[in-house]
Amino acid sequence: MSKVAVIYWSGTGNTQAMAEAVAEGAKGAGAEVDLLAVADVADVAAYDGVALGCPAMGAEELEDSEFVPCLENIEGALAGKKVALFGSYGWGDGEWMRSWEGRCAEKGIALCADSVICNEAPDDDAVANCKALGAAIA
Repeated sequence: MSKVAVIYWSGTGNTQAMAEAVAEGAKGAGAEVDLLAVADVADVAAYDGVALGCPAMGAEELEDSEFVPCLENIEGALAGKKVALFGSYGWGDGEWMRSWEGRCAEKGIALCADSVICNEAPDDDAVANCKALGAAIA
């Protein structure tokens, strides 16, 4: 059985709702899942798959007071694992996700599924996409 971490930061609850759907999808595919807020993450070595969720902030950037320090702490351990990204946004066109995907590529982190983004609260399609993302990392 694979072990999956769904790690997220959420300001309004939208990205948390997405994280819960990702976790549900991974569990449904048979994985053992830990749903973790970034403040609760120390290490990802024990996980086979890691889904990372962060909304767009400011000028389409990752949240920098809690999420980015967590990401910087675990990035070195993500190479070779199944990794996927998700998050919500309130404006723009998803530039923050494209930048984040580029950052992963620069760090040698291969993504195992297409990233899932949604505008504001996740609708039925976004929830379904989050569940599929969870199944992909399971």
